[in-house]
Amino acid sequence: MPTKDVYDVAIVGGGPAGLSAALWLARYLHKVVLIDSGDPRNWETRGVNGFLGSQGIRSPDLRGKGREEAAKYGAKLIDGLVTDARRNGEEHFTLDLDNDTQIHARRILLAIGIKDVWPRIPGLSDCYGETVHVCPDCDGFETSNMKTVVVGKGRKAVGMALALSNWTEELVVCTNGEPPELDDALTAKLKTLNIPVLDCPITCIRSKDGQIQSVELADGMIMDCERLYFAIGQYPADDLGAQLKCKRDESGLIVIDERNHTSVENVYAAGDIVPGPQLAIRAASDGAIAALAIHKSLLPEERRLD
Repeated sequence: MPTKDVYDVAIVGGGPAGLSAALWLARYLHKVVLIDSGDPRNWETRGVNGFLGSQGIRSPDLRGKGREEAAKYGAKLIDGLVTDARRNGEEHFTLDLDNDTQIHARRILLAIGIKDVWPRIPGLSDCYGETVHVCPDCDGFETSNMKTVVVGKGRKAVGMALALSNWTEELVVCTNGEPPELDDALTAKLKTLNIPVLDCPITCIRSKDGQIQSVELADGMIMDCERLYFAIGQYPADDLGAQLKCKRDESGLIVIDERNHTSVENVYAAGDIVPGPQLAIRAASDGAIAALAIHKSLLPEERRLD
């Protein structure tokens, strides 16, 4: 295949990790393409918190600025969905897109992110990103002294409740009809902080203009509620890591080394798809670290030092 038809790097995913990597790699003068499906996990959130210099910026605005900056330095941006990824050789990967086009590249960066498992509760989507959240680290400050319900069970729910107790004492765990799955140690943690556990199913959420007001249970109880978090589970946004045979952990996240290199030669991963804190600023950092490693891997032998 002619060299002009092969990109140095193909990046899958246009969130903070992918865009940060695209910007850095383009500044290194590499031929870079970024493919973005346009379906980010945090699109509805009211603002990205803790991002230095851009505190509270809306997700679409952050992504828009990132796309402009990456394109300014020569990165090619393609809106589309990668349906298939395969390795044809040590430095030849092929990506099939949903519009019947193909991308060929010497390196791959997976910045595909993850998706959250949503509880089936009427009215939940009306408040998501405004007063319903999944990340206490990102939105906990805005939960200060608020009446807060955590929907989930077992260790995940307890972990989220304990995290939120940094900002509020008014906490209730609701399993939404599922068994609590609490051992003695977890129960003791909740009891110490006076956090009750309700196992009755939730029938609906009442809200106004995105502001959650109450949670209604099947037994007739109506709980006043100002914030709701759910901790059900997560899964990779797509199966490209599996297609490329990257090693993954028990949660399906892609395992990487300190350079964000996966178990597959010349395949890198960054952002929420790898283990670690799920923060936008951390994802952007991951993208930059991966970009530096990819750049060094692309250098010809005469420009390297052992």
